[in-house]
Order: sequence, then C-alpha cells, then structure tokens
Amino acid sequence: MIYNCIHKGTFISRPNRFIAEVDIDGKTEICHVKNTGRCKELLVPGATVYANYADSPLRSTEYDLVAVEKGALIINMDSQAPNRAFYEYMEQGRFRDGITNIKSEAKYGASRFDFCIEGSANKTFVEVKGVTLEENGVAMFPDAPTVRGVKHLNELALCISEGYDAYAVFVIQMKGVSYFTPNYKTHAEFGETLGNVMSMGVKAMAFDCTVAPNEMNIGNEIPIRL
Repeated sequence: MIYNCIHKGTFISRPNRFIAEVDIDGKTEICHVKNTGRCKELLVPGATVYANYADSPLRSTEYDLVAVEKGALIINMDSQAPNRAFYEYMEQGRFRDGITNIKSEAKYGASRFDFCIEGSANKTFVEVKGVTLEENGVAMFPDAPTVRGVKHLNELALCISEGYDAYAVFVIQMKGVSYFTPNYKTHAEFGETLGNVMSMGVKAMAFDCTVAPNEMNIGNEIPIRL
C-alpha cells in the first residue's frame, strides 16, 4: 500500500480530532487526520510526521496526515490503511489458499464486516482493526473505549453459530512489537469479549507491518496474549 506524494513535517497541534496543524517546509499547513482515535502518545508537539499531498477541488485540506515517528519507530496512523494492506495481503495469497472472491463491506444480516472471503474453504467473514498504540514493545487495542468494537466481536460470534468462519484481525501499524494484547486498562469489556468469542470459535490473528513514510505492508504474524 503506497502513498504517492509524501511530505515530511513537524506536528504543531491538533485543534480537533479531524485536523492537525503541521509545519511543512516552513509553512503551517492544515492536514486532515486520517484517524479519529486519541493518538495522544503519538501526536505530541515537535513530533516528526508525514503527510500525503492530495490536491483536489473537492477537499478542504490539501494534506492527509498518515504517519508519525515515535522514537525509532515509524507508525502509520491512517485508519484506512489496515484494510487496504490486508486486502493486498489476501490478494497475494498470503492469508489463505484458494480464495476466489473478496468482498469488501460485506453485509451479514444487520451487520457489515470489512471482508467476506469465498473460495475452496468455508465462507469467512473478517473484521480488521488497526492498532497504533504501543507501550514497551507491546501492541494494544483499543486506545479509547469502543462500543462498536465489542459489537463487531459479538457479531463475528453470531457468524460462527450459523456455520461460517470468522476472524478478528489486528493490523499493527508498525514493526518492533513482541506481542499483541487487548487494552484492558482502557476498555476491559473489549478484552473480555475477545476472549469469549475466541472460545466460541472466532479466530483472532495479529500482524505487524513494514512501514515507511510512503507505504505500509503486512509483515509477520505475532502472538496474541489475553
């Protein structure tokens, strides 16, 4: 997954969750923040960030803020990137053999999942969660309470009860983490629900990513600790 026109800048402030002020080439630019999470540990004044230039008369901003440096790490914080990268991963045949069709935004009853996969194996529904929170080499999700995330997990369990396969996939938008764990401190219900639905047959997987200022690609599967 590649961005076409990346510019390096310095983070100044985030007036609201949708925009950030970034110094790019000595000029303060208003950038769209492609992540509505808190990201307080990432977007700190003076942080080196990367913004993709996307000039269009339909846009109110010319840049999308997509990545940030945190120490030695480059962390992609584009909330759309995990789905795009995981779609490419599946297309390359790295997730499962025999896939003949990948449907995005797949409806299932009153639910909608990121992907529905069809092919030689059982019909499978996949929900992808992007992970940007890291502490001491451990990746965690969520960084804020997520009622929607709990709902998705329970809906995946419903798929299992009706004879389908279901996956919760955590795409860690960086390299250098040793394992993934739910962020019980921030939202214990999410972690407890993940454990419950896994016991019912929902498969959970976590992948790190190779990240550069202008791209992000799925890397290796890493352990999940509940």
